[in-house]
Amino acid sequence: MKNRFIIILISALFPFNFGFTKVTSTLPAYFSEKEFNSFFSQRNKFFSYASFAEAISEMSFIKIKIEKRGDWIYKITRTDKRNNKETVIRQDKDWNEAWAKAKPYSILIIDYADFSASKDINVNKKELAALFAHIAHETRNGINSKYNDGLMLKYELDTNANYIVANVNYPAFAGKKYYGRGPIQLSYNSNYGFASDCIFGDKNILLKNPNRVGTNAVTAFETAIYFWMTPQGTKPSPHDVITAKWKPSATEIQKGYKPGFGMTINIVNGALECNKGAEMPAMNDRIGFYQYFLKKLGLTDTNCYCNCAKMEPYPG
Repeated sequence: MKNRFIIILISALFPFNFGFTKVTSTLPAYFSEKEFNSFFSQRNKFFSYASFAEAISEMSFIKIKIEKRGDWIYKITRTDKRNNKETVIRQDKDWNEAWAKAKPYSILIIDYADFSASKDINVNKKELAALFAHIAHETRNGINSKYNDGLMLKYELDTNANYIVANVNYPAFAGKKYYGRGPIQLSYNSNYGFASDCIFGDKNILLKNPNRVGTNAVTAFETAIYFWMTPQGTKPSPHDVITAKWKPSATEIQKGYKPGFGMTINIVNGALECNKGAEMPAMNDRIGFYQYFLKKLGLTDTNCYCNCAKMEPYPG
């Protein structure tokens, strides 16, 4: 592992093309292992800087093309940039039906190498602070408002619930539980399957073995990067929101949607935390972490629309 990590760091500093596509997303030079450790001073040692760096590197080789007819009929193509191999990893059964073809068509390209890879270093710092804020809140187990207790939990405290929903594309395997695991607390068989499709090109890797997210630290961080970069249903991705690539439509503005950290809260957990007023504890904990991490990175977000107190949550 130590030698492998050295190779990752060398490729980050000297991104030559050794017979495969060049990586553009690497752990930022301004964010060292020392900084990582100070951000998560009480973390479970399972969550290491090396694992985070390797997850960023591995994900940077993946590009996803999502085609939709209407809001819910998908065709997804995955490209492995190491060999430029394209694979259709999902095509919904109604994709070629005449009525489906009559629906509005949209296409979205997700290049996971874009994570924290803007030419503007402050945009990258802001994105790291936002992702870390959600990760820290989801995995904390300490004293309120200390902001030193993130990445303590590998999975949610209550592991009795199965978190199984009926899903044609990503059906649950018998005897498996899909409770929250990893930095972003990936939950439900539908999300494990979709994440597995994007990360590995095979939905069954995580559907058959959901506990991999809680036992393999690189996979755990990969699921967090996947979630951060990948739009879910009608939601934009948190990445597009925090990097100002997303612009709300007139309809979305009427729902209170605005660019800023508050919108990422709506994406991550809006049903439980948004449109519930300014005193919502969980929402404010995320905001507190965001502001804490920004400060540690030498930034402020003075024009931030940081809360979702008056935002209509997404359905479902």
